[in-house]
Amino acid sequence: MLSSLKTVFRLGIKELYSLKADPVLALLILYTFTIAVYTVGTSAKFEVENASVAVVDEDRSALSFRLRDALLQPFFKEPVLIDADEIDPAMDAGRYIFVIEIPPKFQQDVVAGLQPSIQLDIDATAMSLAGNGAAYIQNILVQEVLATVPQAAREQPIEVVVRAKFNPNLKSAWFTSVMQVINNITMLAAILTGAALIREREHGTIEHLLVMPVSATQIMLAKIWANGLVIIVAAAVSLMVVVEIMLGVPIAGSISLFLLATALYLFSITALGILIATVSSSMAQFGLIVMPVLIIMNLLSGSTTPLESMPTWLQAIMQVSPALHFVSLSQAILYRGAGLSTVWPQLTLLVVFGVAFFLFAKLRFRKALLTMR
Repeated sequence: MLSSLKTVFRLGIKELYSLKADPVLALLILYTFTIAVYTVGTSAKFEVENASVAVVDEDRSALSFRLRDALLQPFFKEPVLIDADEIDPAMDAGRYIFVIEIPPKFQQDVVAGLQPSIQLDIDATAMSLAGNGAAYIQNILVQEVLATVPQAAREQPIEVVVRAKFNPNLKSAWFTSVMQVINNITMLAAILTGAALIREREHGTIEHLLVMPVSATQIMLAKIWANGLVIIVAAAVSLMVVVEIMLGVPIAGSISLFLLATALYLFSITALGILIATVSSSMAQFGLIVMPVLIIMNLLSGSTTPLESMPTWLQAIMQVSPALHFVSLSQAILYRGAGLSTVWPQLTLLVVFGVAFFLFAKLRFRKALLTMR
């Protein structure tokens, strides 16, 4: 047993040296956990910022002027006053995301106790801005009307109080940066292990392993622990330096618990990378196979859209994906500060999936080695 562990350790050291000698993969790891995380966290925003607005003011009253002046930066650009016949051409050209139409005699009707309507035209191709911006504009207009004409207030049967937990300011960087780290773990885990096997086959070093007294299990375990160690270290540095320090995103839970979950998760994904490498004849073919698989896993893992928004049949299928459970427990740990007592069911599933993926990949890898002898 001890001799077998020493063999796995030494083979893993060889993997680390091979990775060090491959500058392309080294740069990929560096870029993925630094620049890629930072640019996504600072650029991919879902909140309203600098949205273009036009106003069709057919009232020209003090109240309509106040409504127009209430649309302030940084949420909106300075509103542009246009005529009604300019709405369609301007929105067709994509010049404005929102167009507010204030009808004639608007202030007069409000003071008289009537309920005039303001029409809001939205370019819904800007989907995230369309939904959030419409709510912003509605709240701004209602508050300004009530501040100007208090008697226009109507008593409501209920009062809804919204409290945003875990991200009170609804900053998209708090979500996108952490999810980018999680998605990158999935991507690199499969790519590094699969590329390591393909690289040995292309360089001819796989024949050296075949004449050595090592088993398929030892070769796989060596590739898993070596590449997994690199990813765990890179993910830890990315969370503590890029996410927490550079982007200022607070991590609510234990990074150590997250890294433990990552280690269990990597057992499944690295085995998947080896499995795909065994059916690939070259690095190019490996890339063509692995990228669609990883894209589908990430898109359907809950890191981009909630699982509950997917069709029921797809939710059932995705239960066999380790990425789904890893994203769920990662969000619980990093966002909500969950402990081991909360995430142990997902950790157990990761162990089960890891063993299943490893055994299946081992059978395929052993057959691939027999064909090379």
